[in-house]
Amino acid sequence: MDETLSFGKLCEETRTHDGGEVSLENKVALVTGAGSGIGRAAAILLAREGAKIGAVSHHDEDLKDTVAEIEKAGGAVKKIIADVSDPAAMEAVCRDLARDFGTIDIVFANAGINGVWAPIEELKPDEWDKTIKTNLYGTFYTIKFAVPYLKQQGGSIVITASVNGTRIFSNTGATAYSCTKAAQVAMAQMLAVELGPSKVRVNVICPGAIDTSIDDNTEKRDVDKVKIPVEFPEGEIPLTGRESGKADQVAQLVLFLASDASSHISGTPVWIDGAQSLLQG
Repeated sequence: MDETLSFGKLCEETRTHDGGEVSLENKVALVTGAGSGIGRAAAILLAREGAKIGAVSHHDEDLKDTVAEIEKAGGAVKKIIADVSDPAAMEAVCRDLARDFGTIDIVFANAGINGVWAPIEELKPDEWDKTIKTNLYGTFYTIKFAVPYLKQQGGSIVITASVNGTRIFSNTGATAYSCTKAAQVAMAQMLAVELGPSKVRVNVICPGAIDTSIDDNTEKRDVDKVKIPVEFPEGEIPLTGRESGKADQVAQLVLFLASDASSHISGTPVWIDGAQSLLQG
C-alpha cells in the first residue's frame, strides 16, 4: 500500500466528513464593523468562501470598498448602515437581512472602539458610557436579534474581544475598553451553554497588535501619569518581533470558527497575537 496516498486519502476524507467543511456556500453572515480592518477582511473572505454577507457599518463611506470588492468577485452583499448600540436599528438589521437572504447562519460581532484611555479619576462618565454602549451593548444587541434566526438551523457566532482585559492588564488607562473585552468573553461562554442545544456555537477571538485603523478612534489622555514602565528590548511580539499581525490572518481564524470545520468548538476564547499577551500580561 502506498502510505503517502493512503495518508492523502485520509486527509481528504477527514476534510469532507460531515462537520468538517470550511466552505460557507449558501450561508448568510452578518458582519459588524465591516468597513475596515478585521471586519472588512473577514467579510471579504467569508464572501469568497460562498457566504452572502450583511455588511454593517456606522458610516456609508466606510463600506464602499468592502461592498465593491465582494461584488467584483461575484459575491452577494447587502450594505447596511446602522449603529450597533441602537437596539431598534439592530433589530431591523437582522429582520431585513433574514428577509432578503432567507436566514442568518453566522454572526461576526466585530464592531468596537478603543474609546478614551485615561486615569480612572479623569475618565468622564459619558466617555465610559460610549465605550460600554458600543462594545458591550453593541455585541449584545447584534447577537440578541440574530439568535432567533440562528436557532432555526443552528449556526456560529464569533465575537471580537482583545488581549486587553483577557490576558494583558498593563495598558493602564484602558479601563473601559478592557472591561468590555473581559465581558465579551463571559458573554460568549454563558451563551455557548445556553445556545448549545440549538446547535449554535459561540466563540471569541482575542487579537493582539493587528494592523488596523482602530487607533484612529482612540483618545489617550494623561495615561503616562499611571503607566508602569515596562521595556521589551528584543521586541514586543515573540513570534514576529515588532511586526504586527495582519487583518487577513485574523479573518482566517474567523472563517475557521464560522465554518463547520470547528463544529465541536464552542465557548472558547482564541488569542491571535503571536504570543504577545504571554509576554506583556
